Amino acid sequence: MTAQLITPALFDFLRELGANNERPWFEENKARYQAEVRDPMLDFIQAFAEPLAEISPHFRADPRANGGSLFRIYRDTRFSKDKTPYKTNVGAHFRHEAGKDAHAPGFYLHLEPGMCFAGCGVWHPDSPTLGRIRDAIVEKPEEWTRITTGADFCRTFRLAGEALKRPPRGYDPEHSLIEDLKRKDFVVIADVEEAEAVRPDFLDRFAAIARAGGEFTDFLCKAVGVPF
Repeated sequence: MTAQLITPALFDFLRELGANNERPWFEENKARYQAEVRDPMLDFIQAFAEPLAEISPHFRADPRANGGSLFRIYRDTRFSKDKTPYKTNVGAHFRHEAGKDAHAPGFYLHLEPGMCFAGCGVWHPDSPTLGRIRDAIVEKPEEWTRITTGADFCRTFRLAGEALKRPPRGYDPEHSLIEDLKRKDFVVIADVEEAEAVRPDFLDRFAAIARAGGEFTDFLCKAVGVPF
């Protein structure tokens, strides 16, 4: 696919929003947001539906403006000292079909001036889900190691997220994969250059990243009991 869906105008708007993060400015520029940020992202999400279905039929690319794959631009400031009302990034979460009922893996895209990335995995799973993933690593250490040390995987991704400082209770502190068992998030990230995100072939690039994370995501799906 060679249609340019993400353009430099998206990043220009986000930079300006960062310098003018207040409601009056946003309301004056809301039409720009819709034309330069929201609508191109919705088109990207729609276009990703076909390659995503080829990776797995159990994940959804939902192009609705509200309640779909696109994250809201509005920040939740209720529990934050930072009261700026808008995010200065845009992101999409391609959820598993069971995502409303389980802490299932997903695919992600984050676009922000100076910090873009794609990834997949489970972010902040609840305790039962976290335990299932750790148990799966203990039960299938060779499979986990083969996936996470594969050449294509390592060229594409880095492991991200939070980890415990001490081994989790109930697991062997001397286990060969204890550093992975200490993880609280099971997410992998592929860094993307801003210039890369505005190329006409970026949809293909994002699809290639998602495919490279397929086995990792499959492992997590099996661990939490959902199909891949």
